[in-house]
Amino acid sequence: PDRFANGDESNDQIKMNYPYAVNRKDVNARHGGDLAGIMQHLDYLDSLGVTAIWTTPVLENDMGEGSYHGYAATDYYKIDPRLGTNEDYVRLAECLHRRGMKLIMDMVFNHCGSKHPWLLDPPMHNWFNNWDKDKYVETNHDKTVFFDPYASDIDKEEMTDGWFVPTMPDLNQRNHFVADYLIQNSIWWIEYANLDGVRQDTYVYPDPDMMVRWCREVFEEYPNFNIVGEVMIPNNTVGAAYWQQGSLVNEKADTGLKSVMDFRLREVASKAFHEETSWNTGLQLVFEHLAYDFCYSDINNVMRLLESHDSDRFLLETPSSLDAYKQAVVLLLTIPGIPQLYYGQELLMTGTTKIDFGYIRPDMSGGWKEDALSVFEESGRTAIQQEAFGFMKKLLHWRKGNDVISKGKMKHFMPRNNIYVYERSYNGKSILVVMNGVNKEVDWDLAHYKEVIGNKTDARNVLTDTDVKLGAIIRLQPKEVLMLEL
Repeated sequence: PDRFANGDESNDQIKMNYPYAVNRKDVNARHGGDLAGIMQHLDYLDSLGVTAIWTTPVLENDMGEGSYHGYAATDYYKIDPRLGTNEDYVRLAECLHRRGMKLIMDMVFNHCGSKHPWLLDPPMHNWFNNWDKDKYVETNHDKTVFFDPYASDIDKEEMTDGWFVPTMPDLNQRNHFVADYLIQNSIWWIEYANLDGVRQDTYVYPDPDMMVRWCREVFEEYPNFNIVGEVMIPNNTVGAAYWQQGSLVNEKADTGLKSVMDFRLREVASKAFHEETSWNTGLQLVFEHLAYDFCYSDINNVMRLLESHDSDRFLLETPSSLDAYKQAVVLLLTIPGIPQLYYGQELLMTGTTKIDFGYIRPDMSGGWKEDALSVFEESGRTAIQQEAFGFMKKLLHWRKGNDVISKGKMKHFMPRNNIYVYERSYNGKSILVVMNGVNKEVDWDLAHYKEVIGNKTDARNVLTDTDVKLGAIIRLQPKEVLMLEL
């Protein structure tokens, strides 16, 4: 929210307990974006085809400059006044609901901010983990310890009880007063703001038994509610699936988390669509990644993403062609699961975390009154940005209410001649996605795909709104992607 749009300048320089400055030239300072800025640009998001908004945490982070991201709370019952008020947050939810859109709150149970009153005067001696120890203990981030058959006790302890960073003290959810507080707080926000979902930060870092209890108690109050947990294990699909409700390899997950995040897809897509291909790279990587979807107990409730606020952007530099971008977007929006976009992705935002995370969190031009151009308007976009925006918009609106995509089965074929083909089908309707993985023309031999094409001779290309004759061979242009409604 701090980087999206500044809709209320009166809250930019309000007095807080700890000093901060609004400075858009500093990637680690606050930039002044707020809830009012989001509300003022709901037309933009709605017209794009977005159906739900997940903001990074909006609770008070009275921590000075660096906590603009919101992950170091100092008051669990108060919206950060630099973003707005509790009432503003409720109004945002109401505005979204009137449009048929949803609001997802980012919650953080693992840690709070080091300026939280709890740390200044702990309610109990065991309110925090590692509070009595002489030496600061940082988490080892080893998220495999929960299912690793060889994991040591010290590695398990450091994972759950270590502090995320020195400014984010680790809460002890084994203390039932801490657990009760967090659970009651989450239910209060769901009820108060009429939330539609929760994204739980660092889901696997708190006490796992408490997290299952939290999910169970929320779902007892709101059976149709959804919670997605951040389980960032980029190189391991099985590791993420371990935490999903109904997991075949984790009995404790039976009453737990409904949705997890597919971070592995981000890593795979970056390689598959940007790098030169060989027999075991490119679209073969996508094919093999999706083959592991069997690990998930509910693949339709898995959040898919190409980029996020904690990762490199899909694009590291502005492209001269949208070939790779279009293939990646088509994949994200047509495979099973819930697609998640990161703001600016529709406008080809670039950035890497190698220097600083601030470089993947730039301002949306036009969100501040002093900006010369506004990307919220077509007139403020470059030609290639407008092409990307239009492409994303077309697909997002096409998939709204599309049962073939939201409920349909999937069948895919191992890439042949650098061509990857998959089908989504539901109630007699089907769509074929066809991707050419190389920068040269290739011939697509349809004979190999009779089991999904059958005797059909005609199709409609969703991307171009043109009719396609399904002859014996179709010539695909370099890096071309087709979406064929049969």
